[in-house]
Amino acid sequence: MIATPSWMLDTNSKLVGWIAGGLLAAAMALIVMASTSQALAHATLIKTDPADGAVLAQAPARFSLTFSEPVSPLVVTLTTPDGTPVPLTDFRLGDQTVEIDNPRALKPGTHVLSWRVISADGHPVGGSLLFSIGAPSEPPAVAEAIDWPLRSAIWIGKVFLYIGLFLGIGGAFAFAWLAGDGRAGQRFVTAAILCGLVAAPLSLGFQGLDALGAPLSHLAQAVIWDTGLGTSFGWTVLIALVALGLGLLSLAGPRAAARPLALAGLAGVGVALAASGHASAAEPQWLTRPLVFVHGVGIAFWAGALVPLGLALKRQAAGAVEFLHHFSWAILPVVALLAAAGIVLAVIQVQTLSAMADTAYGRLLLVKLALLVFLFTLAAVNRWKLTASAEAGATEVQRRLTRSVGVEVLIVLAIFGVAAGWRFTPPPRALAIAAAQPVSLHIHALQAMADLSITPGHAGPVVASMIIMTGDFGPLDAKEVTLVLSKPDSGIEPLRRAATRPGDGSWRVDNLVIPVPGRWMVRIDILVSDFEMVKIEAPVDIRP
Repeated sequence: MIATPSWMLDTNSKLVGWIAGGLLAAAMALIVMASTSQALAHATLIKTDPADGAVLAQAPARFSLTFSEPVSPLVVTLTTPDGTPVPLTDFRLGDQTVEIDNPRALKPGTHVLSWRVISADGHPVGGSLLFSIGAPSEPPAVAEAIDWPLRSAIWIGKVFLYIGLFLGIGGAFAFAWLAGDGRAGQRFVTAAILCGLVAAPLSLGFQGLDALGAPLSHLAQAVIWDTGLGTSFGWTVLIALVALGLGLLSLAGPRAAARPLALAGLAGVGVALAASGHASAAEPQWLTRPLVFVHGVGIAFWAGALVPLGLALKRQAAGAVEFLHHFSWAILPVVALLAAAGIVLAVIQVQTLSAMADTAYGRLLLVKLALLVFLFTLAAVNRWKLTASAEAGATEVQRRLTRSVGVEVLIVLAIFGVAAGWRFTPPPRALAIAAAQPVSLHIHALQAMADLSITPGHAGPVVASMIIMTGDFGPLDAKEVTLVLSKPDSGIEPLRRAATRPGDGSWRVDNLVIPVPGRWMVRIDILVSDFEMVKIEAPVDIRP
Protein backbone atom coordinates (compact mmCIF):
# COMPACT_ATOMS: atom_id res chain seq x y z
CA MET A 1 0.00 0.00 0.00
CA ILE A 2 1.33 3.46 -0.94
CA ALA A 3 1.72 5.78 2.01
CA THR A 4 0.04 9.15 1.70
CA PRO A 5 2.68 11.88 1.29
CA SER A 6 2.94 14.39 4.08
CA TRP A 7 2.13 17.27 1.73
CA MET A 8 -1.29 15.78 1.20
CA LEU A 9 -1.94 15.80 4.95
CA ASP A 10 -1.06 19.43 5.56
CA THR A 11 -4.23 20.83 7.16
CA ASN A 12 -2.72 23.51 9.33
CA SER A 13 -5.34 26.01 8.34
CA LYS A 14 -9.06 25.34 8.00
CA LEU A 15 -9.25 28.63 6.14
CA VAL A 16 -7.25 27.16 3.27
CA GLY A 17 -9.69 24.30 2.97
CA TRP A 18 -12.74 26.54 3.07
CA ILE A 19 -11.29 28.92 0.46
CA ALA A 20 -10.18 26.09 -1.82
CA GLY A 21 -13.54 24.36 -1.63
CA GLY A 22 -15.41 27.60 -2.20
CA LEU A 23 -13.26 28.49 -5.20
CA LEU A 24 -13.78 25.10 -6.81
CA ALA A 25 -17.52 25.31 -6.16
CA ALA A 26 -17.60 28.77 -7.72
CA ALA A 27 -15.66 27.49 -10.72
CA MET A 28 -18.08 24.65 -11.31
CA ALA A 29 -21.03 27.01 -10.83
CA LEU A 30 -19.67 29.24 -13.56
CA ILE A 31 -19.40 26.24 -15.86
CA VAL A 32 -22.96 25.16 -15.13
CA MET A 33 -24.28 28.67 -15.75
CA ALA A 34 -22.33 28.92 -18.98
CA SER A 35 -23.68 25.58 -20.12
CA THR A 36 -27.22 26.94 -20.27
CA SER A 37 -26.48 29.06 -23.36
CA GLN A 38 -27.32 27.54 -26.73
CA ALA A 39 -24.42 27.07 -29.12
CA LEU A 40 -23.32 24.83 -31.93
CA ALA A 41 -20.21 26.71 -33.06
CA HIS A 42 -19.13 27.96 -36.43
CA ALA A 43 -22.42 29.04 -37.94
CA THR A 44 -23.00 28.23 -41.60
CA LEU A 45 -25.20 30.16 -44.00
CA ILE A 46 -28.02 27.90 -45.22
CA LYS A 47 -30.49 30.29 -46.89
CA THR A 48 -30.55 33.81 -48.29
CA ASP A 49 -33.22 36.09 -49.67
CA PRO A 50 -32.55 37.02 -52.38
CA ALA A 51 -30.80 33.80 -53.37
CA ASP A 52 -27.18 33.94 -54.46
CA GLY A 53 -27.13 34.69 -58.18
CA ALA A 54 -30.78 35.74 -58.35
CA VAL A 55 -31.93 38.23 -60.99
CA LEU A 56 -34.71 40.47 -59.62
CA ALA A 57 -37.12 42.74 -61.43
CA GLN A 58 -36.88 45.38 -58.70
CA ALA A 59 -34.82 46.13 -55.60
CA PRO A 60 -35.85 44.20 -52.46
CA ALA A 61 -37.04 46.12 -49.42
CA ARG A 62 -34.98 43.91 -47.15
CA PHE A 63 -32.47 41.08 -47.17
CA SER A 64 -32.43 37.98 -44.97
CA LEU A 65 -29.66 35.56 -44.00
CA THR A 66 -30.51 32.27 -42.29
CA PHE A 67 -27.76 30.35 -40.49
CA SER A 68 -27.40 26.89 -38.99
CA GLU A 69 -27.44 28.42 -35.49
CA PRO A 70 -28.16 31.78 -33.84
CA VAL A 71 -25.55 34.43 -34.60
CA SER A 72 -24.79 38.05 -33.77
CA PRO A 73 -24.33 40.29 -36.84
CA LEU A 74 -21.27 42.53 -36.84
CA VAL A 75 -20.89 44.08 -40.29
CA VAL A 76 -23.23 44.00 -43.30
CA THR A 77 -22.19 45.86 -46.46
CA LEU A 78 -23.88 46.25 -49.84
CA THR A 79 -21.49 46.97 -52.72
CA THR A 80 -23.24 48.62 -55.67
CA PRO A 81 -22.37 47.92 -59.34
CA ASP A 82 -20.03 50.94 -59.45
CA GLY A 83 -18.00 49.51 -56.52
CA THR A 84 -19.36 51.82 -53.79
CA PRO A 85 -19.68 50.07 -50.40
CA VAL A 86 -22.85 50.96 -48.47
CA PRO A 87 -22.92 49.95 -44.77
CA LEU A 88 -26.26 48.43 -43.71
CA THR A 89 -26.89 49.08 -40.04
CA ASP A 90 -30.61 48.36 -39.58
CA PHE A 91 -31.07 44.64 -38.91
CA ARG A 92 -33.14 42.40 -36.67
CA LEU A 93 -32.49 38.97 -35.18
CA GLY A 94 -35.15 36.27 -35.31
CA ASP A 95 -33.99 32.86 -34.09
CA GLN A 96 -31.44 31.85 -36.75
CA THR A 97 -32.33 34.55 -39.31
CA VAL A 98 -30.88 38.03 -39.66
CA GLU A 99 -33.17 40.47 -41.49
CA ILE A 100 -31.48 43.57 -42.93
CA ASP A 101 -33.37 46.63 -44.13
CA ASN A 102 -32.44 48.10 -47.50
CA PRO A 103 -32.61 51.90 -47.03
CA ARG A 104 -32.12 52.97 -50.63
CA ALA A 105 -33.29 52.35 -54.17
CA LEU A 106 -30.85 50.23 -56.13
CA LYS A 107 -29.79 50.86 -59.70
CA PRO A 108 -29.78 48.10 -62.34
CA GLY A 109 -26.80 45.76 -62.34
CA THR A 110 -25.07 43.22 -60.10
CA HIS A 111 -24.69 43.94 -56.38
CA VAL A 112 -22.68 42.17 -53.67
CA LEU A 113 -24.09 41.69 -50.17
CA SER A 114 -21.23 40.98 -47.74
CA TRP A 115 -21.83 39.91 -44.15
CA ARG A 116 -19.79 39.15 -41.08
CA VAL A 117 -21.32 37.55 -37.99
CA ILE A 118 -20.02 36.06 -34.76
CA SER A 119 -20.67 32.40 -33.91
CA ALA A 120 -21.62 31.26 -30.45
CA ASP A 121 -18.10 29.89 -29.94
CA GLY A 122 -16.74 33.43 -30.32
CA HIS A 123 -15.30 32.95 -33.81
CA PRO A 124 -16.26 35.33 -36.66
CA VAL A 125 -17.73 33.96 -39.90
CA GLY A 126 -18.18 35.94 -43.10
CA GLY A 127 -19.24 35.62 -46.72
CA SER A 128 -20.88 37.31 -49.70
CA LEU A 129 -23.71 36.75 -52.15
CA LEU A 130 -24.43 38.28 -55.56
CA PHE A 131 -27.79 39.39 -56.94
CA SER A 132 -28.79 41.54 -59.88
CA ILE A 133 -31.46 44.13 -60.53
CA GLY A 134 -32.66 43.82 -64.12
CA ALA A 135 -29.87 42.50 -66.33
CA PRO A 136 -26.66 41.22 -64.64
CA SER A 137 -23.49 43.27 -65.01
CA GLU A 138 -19.83 42.73 -64.21
CA PRO A 139 -19.72 42.10 -60.42
CA PRO A 140 -17.99 44.86 -58.44
CA ALA A 141 -14.63 43.93 -56.98
CA VAL A 142 -14.83 42.96 -53.31
CA ALA A 143 -11.58 42.21 -51.48
CA GLU A 144 -11.68 38.81 -49.78
CA ALA A 145 -7.96 38.18 -49.30
CA ILE A 146 -6.84 36.63 -46.03
CA ASP A 147 -5.19 39.16 -43.72
CA TRP A 148 -2.08 37.12 -42.97
CA PRO A 149 -0.50 39.69 -40.59
CA LEU A 150 -3.65 39.67 -38.45
CA ARG A 151 -3.96 35.89 -38.64
CA SER A 152 -0.33 35.53 -37.56
CA ALA A 153 -0.91 37.96 -34.68
CA ILE A 154 -3.97 35.97 -33.53
CA TRP A 155 -1.96 32.74 -33.59
CA ILE A 156 1.03 34.23 -31.72
CA GLY A 157 -1.27 35.82 -29.14
CA LYS A 158 -2.99 32.47 -28.59
CA VAL A 159 0.34 30.66 -28.08
CA PHE A 160 1.57 33.22 -25.54
CA LEU A 161 -1.77 33.13 -23.76
CA TYR A 162 -1.36 29.35 -23.44
CA ILE A 163 2.15 29.89 -22.07
CA GLY A 164 0.75 32.22 -19.42
CA LEU A 165 -2.15 29.96 -18.48
CA PHE A 166 -0.41 26.60 -18.54
CA LEU A 167 3.29 27.24 -17.84
CA GLY A 168 2.71 30.36 -15.72
CA ILE A 169 -0.31 29.53 -13.56
CA GLY A 170 0.56 25.83 -13.62
CA GLY A 171 4.07 26.66 -12.45
CA ALA A 172 2.72 28.83 -9.63
CA PHE A 173 0.52 25.92 -8.53
CA ALA A 174 3.54 23.60 -8.59
CA PHE A 175 5.49 25.94 -6.33
CA ALA A 176 2.62 26.21 -3.86
CA TRP A 177 1.59 22.56 -3.72
CA LEU A 178 4.48 20.39 -4.93
CA ALA A 179 7.85 22.12 -4.61
CA GLY A 180 7.96 22.69 -0.86
CA ASP A 181 10.49 25.41 -0.13
CA GLY A 182 12.15 25.12 -3.54
CA ARG A 183 12.04 28.17 -5.80
CA ALA A 184 14.15 27.08 -8.80
CA GLY A 185 12.50 28.40 -11.95
CA GLN A 186 10.41 31.10 -10.25
CA ARG A 187 11.73 33.75 -12.63
CA PHE A 188 10.63 31.67 -15.60
CA VAL A 189 7.16 31.12 -14.13
CA THR A 190 6.82 34.81 -13.35
CA ALA A 191 7.88 35.68 -16.90
CA ALA A 192 5.34 33.20 -18.29
CA ILE A 193 2.55 34.81 -16.27
CA LEU A 194 3.61 38.26 -17.46
CA CYS A 195 3.50 36.96 -21.05
CA GLY A 196 -0.06 35.87 -20.43
CA LEU A 197 -0.97 39.23 -18.90
CA VAL A 198 0.23 40.95 -22.08
CA ALA A 199 -1.14 38.36 -24.52
CA ALA A 200 -4.65 38.22 -23.02
CA PRO A 201 -5.69 41.84 -23.73
CA LEU A 202 -3.87 41.85 -27.07
CA SER A 203 -5.74 38.68 -28.07
CA LEU A 204 -8.98 40.48 -27.19
CA GLY A 205 -8.04 43.30 -29.55
CA PHE A 206 -7.10 40.84 -32.28
CA GLN A 207 -10.48 39.17 -31.78
CA GLY A 208 -12.21 42.50 -32.35
CA LEU A 209 -10.17 43.13 -35.51
CA ASP A 210 -11.00 39.71 -36.88
CA ALA A 211 -14.68 40.07 -36.00
CA LEU A 212 -14.97 43.34 -37.91
CA GLY A 213 -12.59 42.37 -40.71
CA ALA A 214 -10.32 45.32 -39.85
CA PRO A 215 -6.51 45.46 -40.31
CA LEU A 216 -3.94 45.59 -37.51
CA SER A 217 -3.59 49.34 -37.99
CA HIS A 218 -7.08 49.80 -36.45
CA LEU A 219 -6.15 48.12 -33.18
CA ALA A 220 -6.32 51.35 -31.18
CA GLN A 221 -9.95 52.09 -32.12
CA ALA A 222 -12.45 51.76 -29.29
CA VAL A 223 -14.99 49.89 -31.43
CA ILE A 224 -12.45 47.11 -31.94
CA TRP A 225 -12.13 46.47 -28.21
CA ASP A 226 -15.87 46.80 -27.61
CA THR A 227 -16.53 44.22 -30.32
CA GLY A 228 -13.94 41.78 -28.98
CA LEU A 229 -15.28 42.13 -25.46
CA GLY A 230 -18.81 41.49 -26.69
CA THR A 231 -17.93 38.00 -27.98
CA SER A 232 -17.74 34.88 -25.81
CA PHE A 233 -13.94 35.13 -26.07
CA GLY A 234 -14.24 38.31 -24.01
CA TRP A 235 -15.24 36.15 -21.03
CA THR A 236 -12.22 33.93 -21.63
CA VAL A 237 -9.89 36.93 -21.53
CA LEU A 238 -11.47 38.47 -18.41
CA ILE A 239 -11.36 35.19 -16.47
CA ALA A 240 -7.82 34.51 -17.71
CA LEU A 241 -6.64 37.91 -16.47
CA VAL A 242 -8.08 37.18 -13.03
CA ALA A 243 -6.45 33.73 -12.99
CA LEU A 244 -3.09 35.16 -14.07
CA GLY A 245 -3.31 37.78 -11.35
CA LEU A 246 -4.04 35.10 -8.73
CA GLY A 247 -1.08 33.06 -9.95
CA LEU A 248 1.21 36.09 -9.69
CA LEU A 249 -0.07 36.89 -6.17
CA SER A 250 0.62 33.31 -5.08
CA LEU A 251 4.27 33.82 -6.05
CA ALA A 252 4.70 37.30 -4.58
CA GLY A 253 2.35 37.19 -1.60
CA PRO A 254 2.75 35.60 1.84
CA ARG A 255 3.38 31.84 1.90
CA ALA A 256 0.24 31.23 3.97
CA ALA A 257 -1.93 32.48 1.11
CA ALA A 258 0.05 30.84 -1.70
CA ARG A 259 -1.92 27.59 -1.80
CA PRO A 260 -5.45 28.98 -1.98
CA LEU A 261 -4.37 31.66 -4.46
CA ALA A 262 -2.59 29.12 -6.68
CA LEU A 263 -5.55 26.74 -6.50
CA ALA A 264 -7.92 29.54 -7.47
CA GLY A 265 -5.64 30.44 -10.37
CA LEU A 266 -5.58 26.83 -11.55
CA ALA A 267 -9.39 26.64 -11.41
CA GLY A 268 -9.49 29.91 -13.37
CA VAL A 269 -7.53 28.26 -16.19
CA GLY A 270 -10.27 25.68 -16.61
CA VAL A 271 -13.09 28.21 -16.36
CA ALA A 272 -11.42 30.54 -18.89
CA LEU A 273 -11.03 27.79 -21.47
CA ALA A 274 -14.59 26.53 -20.88
CA ALA A 275 -16.03 30.00 -21.54
CA SER A 276 -15.43 29.96 -25.32
CA GLY A 277 -13.99 27.92 -28.16
CA HIS A 278 -14.95 25.00 -30.39
CA ALA A 279 -14.94 22.32 -27.70
CA SER A 280 -16.85 24.22 -25.03
CA ALA A 281 -19.52 25.33 -27.51
CA ALA A 282 -20.30 21.77 -28.63
CA GLU A 283 -23.42 19.96 -27.50
CA PRO A 284 -24.18 18.62 -24.95
CA GLN A 285 -22.65 21.50 -23.04
CA TRP A 286 -23.42 19.98 -19.66
CA LEU A 287 -20.69 17.49 -20.63
CA THR A 288 -18.32 19.43 -22.88
CA ARG A 289 -17.75 22.49 -20.67
CA PRO A 290 -16.79 20.46 -17.56
CA LEU A 291 -14.56 18.28 -19.77
CA VAL A 292 -12.80 21.38 -21.13
CA PHE A 293 -12.40 22.54 -17.51
CA VAL A 294 -10.80 19.22 -16.50
CA HIS A 295 -8.65 19.14 -19.63
CA GLY A 296 -7.34 22.67 -19.09
CA VAL A 297 -6.60 22.13 -15.40
CA GLY A 298 -4.82 18.86 -16.20
CA ILE A 299 -2.61 20.48 -18.83
CA ALA A 300 -1.71 23.33 -16.45
CA PHE A 301 -0.86 20.89 -13.64
CA TRP A 302 1.40 18.77 -15.85
CA ALA A 303 3.00 21.39 -18.09
CA GLY A 304 3.38 23.97 -15.34
CA ALA A 305 5.47 21.69 -13.13
CA LEU A 306 7.95 20.70 -15.86
CA VAL A 307 10.19 23.79 -15.97
CA PRO A 308 10.46 24.27 -12.16
CA LEU A 309 11.09 20.55 -11.72
CA GLY A 310 13.69 20.39 -14.48
CA LEU A 311 15.58 23.43 -13.14
CA ALA A 312 15.44 22.12 -9.57
CA LEU A 313 17.00 18.81 -10.68
CA LYS A 314 19.58 20.53 -12.88
CA ARG A 315 20.75 22.79 -10.07
CA GLN A 316 20.39 20.01 -7.48
CA ALA A 317 18.45 22.50 -5.41
CA ALA A 318 17.27 21.79 -1.89
CA GLY A 319 13.96 19.95 -2.01
CA ALA A 320 14.39 18.83 -5.63
CA VAL A 321 13.99 15.14 -4.76
CA GLU A 322 10.91 15.89 -2.66
CA PHE A 323 9.48 17.93 -5.55
CA LEU A 324 10.07 15.00 -7.91
CA HIS A 325 8.41 12.58 -5.48
CA HIS A 326 5.32 14.73 -5.09
CA PHE A 327 5.00 15.26 -8.84
CA SER A 328 5.49 11.62 -9.78
CA TRP A 329 2.94 10.55 -7.16
CA ALA A 330 0.26 12.98 -8.36
CA ILE A 331 0.78 12.93 -12.14
CA LEU A 332 -0.73 9.51 -12.84
CA PRO A 333 -4.37 10.32 -11.91
CA VAL A 334 -4.01 13.76 -13.50
CA VAL A 335 -2.84 12.29 -16.82
CA ALA A 336 -5.63 9.70 -16.68
CA LEU A 337 -8.28 12.43 -16.29
CA LEU A 338 -6.55 14.60 -18.90
CA ALA A 339 -6.47 11.80 -21.46
CA ALA A 340 -10.07 10.73 -20.77
CA ALA A 341 -11.38 14.27 -21.17
CA GLY A 342 -9.34 14.79 -24.34
CA ILE A 343 -10.56 11.55 -25.94
CA VAL A 344 -14.24 12.34 -25.28
CA LEU A 345 -13.85 15.89 -26.61
CA ALA A 346 -12.04 14.62 -29.73
CA VAL A 347 -14.80 12.09 -30.43
CA ILE A 348 -17.47 14.79 -30.07
CA GLN A 349 -15.61 17.18 -32.38
CA VAL A 350 -14.45 14.77 -35.09
CA GLN A 351 -17.26 12.17 -35.08
CA THR A 352 -15.89 10.05 -37.96
CA LEU A 353 -12.46 8.59 -38.70
CA SER A 354 -12.57 9.88 -42.27
CA ALA A 355 -12.79 13.45 -40.96
CA MET A 356 -9.33 13.03 -39.44
CA ALA A 357 -7.81 13.09 -42.92
CA ASP A 358 -10.46 14.98 -44.87
CA THR A 359 -10.60 18.20 -42.80
CA ALA A 360 -8.01 20.75 -41.70
CA TYR A 361 -9.21 20.34 -38.11
CA GLY A 362 -8.70 16.58 -38.29
CA ARG A 363 -5.22 16.91 -39.76
CA LEU A 364 -4.19 19.28 -36.98
CA LEU A 365 -5.56 16.75 -34.50
CA LEU A 366 -3.42 14.02 -36.08
CA VAL A 367 -0.32 16.20 -35.64
CA LYS A 368 -1.29 16.85 -32.02
CA LEU A 369 -1.87 13.14 -31.40
CA ALA A 370 1.56 12.32 -32.84
CA LEU A 371 3.16 14.84 -30.49
CA LEU A 372 1.13 13.45 -27.57
CA VAL A 373 2.25 9.89 -28.30
CA PHE A 374 5.86 11.09 -28.17
CA LEU A 375 5.13 13.09 -25.01
CA PHE A 376 3.34 10.23 -23.21
CA THR A 377 6.10 7.78 -24.17
CA LEU A 378 8.78 10.10 -22.84
CA ALA A 379 6.80 10.76 -19.67
CA ALA A 380 6.30 7.03 -19.12
CA VAL A 381 10.04 6.38 -19.45
CA ASN A 382 10.72 9.20 -17.00
CA ARG A 383 8.15 7.91 -14.53
CA TRP A 384 8.93 4.19 -14.61
CA LYS A 385 12.63 4.08 -15.54
CA LEU A 386 14.31 7.20 -14.16
CA THR A 387 12.26 8.57 -11.27
CA ALA A 388 13.11 5.91 -8.67
CA SER A 389 16.85 6.20 -9.27
CA ALA A 390 16.66 10.00 -9.34
CA GLU A 391 14.81 10.01 -6.00
CA ALA A 392 17.52 7.74 -4.60
CA GLY A 393 20.10 10.42 -5.41
CA ALA A 394 21.70 9.05 -8.59
CA THR A 395 23.30 12.18 -10.02
CA GLU A 396 23.71 10.93 -13.60
CA VAL A 397 20.08 9.76 -13.70
CA GLN A 398 18.98 13.17 -12.45
CA ARG A 399 20.87 14.78 -15.35
CA ARG A 400 19.18 12.43 -17.83
CA LEU A 401 15.83 13.19 -16.29
CA THR A 402 16.53 16.93 -16.56
CA ARG A 403 17.30 16.61 -20.28
CA SER A 404 14.19 14.51 -20.79
CA VAL A 405 12.04 17.07 -18.99
CA GLY A 406 13.49 19.75 -21.29
CA VAL A 407 12.39 17.75 -24.31
CA GLU A 408 8.93 17.42 -22.77
CA VAL A 409 8.72 21.22 -22.50
CA LEU A 410 9.61 21.62 -26.18
CA ILE A 411 6.91 19.11 -27.17
CA VAL A 412 4.38 20.96 -25.00
CA LEU A 413 5.23 24.23 -26.76
CA ALA A 414 4.75 22.52 -30.14
CA ILE A 415 1.34 21.28 -28.97
CA PHE A 416 0.42 24.85 -27.99
CA GLY A 417 1.25 25.93 -31.55
CA VAL A 418 -0.92 23.20 -33.07
CA ALA A 419 -3.83 23.91 -30.71
CA ALA A 420 -3.68 27.63 -31.57
CA GLY A 421 -4.15 26.68 -35.23
CA TRP A 422 -7.62 25.35 -34.43
CA ARG A 423 -8.73 28.96 -34.10
CA PHE A 424 -9.01 29.08 -37.92
CA THR A 425 -10.56 25.66 -38.62
CA PRO A 426 -14.20 24.67 -38.08
CA PRO A 427 -14.46 21.23 -36.44
CA PRO A 428 -15.94 18.33 -38.45
CA ARG A 429 -18.89 18.35 -36.04
CA ALA A 430 -19.82 21.87 -37.15
CA LEU A 431 -19.28 20.96 -40.81
CA ALA A 432 -21.59 17.95 -40.40
CA ILE A 433 -24.29 20.14 -38.85
CA ALA A 434 -24.01 22.57 -41.75
CA ALA A 435 -24.05 19.77 -44.32
CA ALA A 436 -27.28 18.39 -42.86
CA GLN A 437 -29.05 21.73 -43.29
CA PRO A 438 -31.43 22.06 -46.24
CA VAL A 439 -30.93 24.35 -49.19
CA SER A 440 -33.96 26.63 -49.51
CA LEU A 441 -34.98 28.63 -52.55
CA HIS A 442 -37.84 31.00 -53.36
CA ILE A 443 -38.78 31.11 -57.06
CA HIS A 444 -41.06 33.97 -58.06
CA ALA A 445 -42.78 34.58 -61.39
CA LEU A 446 -45.91 36.45 -62.48
CA GLN A 447 -48.04 33.32 -62.92
CA ALA A 448 -46.76 31.28 -59.96
CA MET A 449 -44.16 31.00 -57.24
CA ALA A 450 -42.68 28.24 -55.12
CA ASP A 451 -40.74 27.72 -51.92
CA LEU A 452 -38.35 24.82 -52.53
CA SER A 453 -36.36 23.00 -49.86
CA ILE A 454 -33.76 20.30 -50.64
CA THR A 455 -32.71 18.24 -47.61
CA PRO A 456 -29.83 17.78 -46.98
CA GLY A 457 -28.36 20.50 -49.11
CA HIS A 458 -25.38 18.53 -50.38
CA ALA A 459 -24.73 16.06 -53.18
CA GLY A 460 -26.15 12.58 -52.71
CA PRO A 461 -29.59 11.26 -51.76
CA VAL A 462 -31.96 14.13 -50.97
CA VAL A 463 -35.64 14.90 -50.47
CA ALA A 464 -37.23 17.91 -52.19
CA SER A 465 -40.26 19.66 -50.71
CA MET A 466 -42.23 22.41 -52.50
CA ILE A 467 -45.04 24.79 -51.59
CA ILE A 468 -46.76 26.10 -54.72
CA MET A 469 -48.55 29.48 -54.80
CA THR A 470 -49.95 31.95 -57.28
CA GLY A 471 -47.92 34.98 -58.29
CA ASP A 472 -49.65 37.08 -55.61
CA PHE A 473 -49.07 34.55 -52.78
CA GLY A 474 -52.53 32.98 -53.08
CA PRO A 475 -53.25 29.23 -52.96
CA LEU A 476 -52.63 27.30 -56.17
CA ASP A 477 -54.39 23.96 -56.59
CA ALA A 478 -52.11 22.39 -59.19
CA LYS A 479 -53.01 19.14 -60.90
CA GLU A 480 -49.41 17.97 -61.29
CA VAL A 481 -45.97 19.24 -60.26
CA THR A 482 -42.70 18.06 -61.77
CA LEU A 483 -39.23 18.94 -60.50
CA VAL A 484 -36.51 19.26 -63.15
CA LEU A 485 -32.81 19.57 -62.25
CA SER A 486 -30.10 20.19 -64.84
CA LYS A 487 -26.41 21.03 -64.87
CA PRO A 488 -25.33 21.75 -68.45
CA ASP A 489 -21.76 22.73 -67.56
CA SER A 490 -21.15 19.19 -66.26
CA GLY A 491 -22.88 17.49 -69.17
CA ILE A 492 -25.74 16.26 -66.97
CA GLU A 493 -29.05 15.99 -68.78
CA PRO A 494 -32.23 17.14 -66.98
CA LEU A 495 -33.39 14.94 -64.11
CA ARG A 496 -37.20 14.85 -64.09
CA ARG A 497 -39.12 13.68 -61.05
CA ALA A 498 -42.89 13.82 -60.54
CA ALA A 499 -43.88 15.20 -57.13
CA THR A 500 -46.48 13.66 -54.84
CA ARG A 501 -48.80 15.29 -52.30
CA PRO A 502 -48.23 14.00 -48.74
CA GLY A 503 -51.40 15.72 -47.49
CA ASP A 504 -49.93 18.74 -45.72
CA GLY A 505 -50.41 21.14 -48.63
CA SER A 506 -46.89 20.67 -50.01
CA TRP A 507 -45.46 18.67 -52.93
CA ARG A 508 -42.64 16.20 -52.30
CA VAL A 509 -40.03 14.29 -54.30
CA ASP A 510 -38.46 11.31 -52.55
CA ASN A 511 -35.62 9.04 -53.68
CA LEU A 512 -33.89 11.88 -55.52
CA VAL A 513 -30.12 11.70 -56.00
CA ILE A 514 -28.08 14.79 -56.89
CA PRO A 515 -24.86 13.27 -58.24
CA VAL A 516 -22.42 16.20 -58.02
CA PRO A 517 -22.17 19.48 -56.11
CA GLY A 518 -22.16 22.91 -57.71
CA ARG A 519 -24.69 25.25 -59.28
CA TRP A 520 -27.76 23.49 -60.66
CA MET A 521 -30.69 24.94 -62.55
CA VAL A 522 -34.01 24.11 -60.91
CA ARG A 523 -37.23 24.20 -62.89
CA ILE A 524 -40.67 23.46 -61.51
CA ASP A 525 -43.33 22.51 -64.07
CA ILE A 526 -46.80 23.25 -62.68
CA LEU A 527 -49.81 21.85 -64.47
CA VAL A 528 -52.51 24.35 -63.55
CA SER A 529 -55.22 22.87 -65.78
CA ASP A 530 -55.52 20.52 -68.70
CA PHE A 531 -54.67 23.42 -70.98
CA GLU A 532 -52.17 25.48 -68.93
CA MET A 533 -48.62 24.64 -67.84
CA VAL A 534 -46.52 27.15 -65.84
CA LYS A 535 -42.75 26.74 -65.66
CA ILE A 536 -40.62 28.65 -63.15
CA GLU A 537 -36.88 28.26 -62.68
CA ALA A 538 -33.87 29.55 -60.73
CA PRO A 539 -30.31 28.43 -59.89
CA VAL A 540 -29.47 26.64 -56.66
CA ASP A 541 -26.07 25.83 -55.13
CA ILE A 542 -25.62 22.26 -53.89
CA ARG A 543 -22.84 21.78 -51.33
CA PRO A 544 -20.23 18.99 -51.59
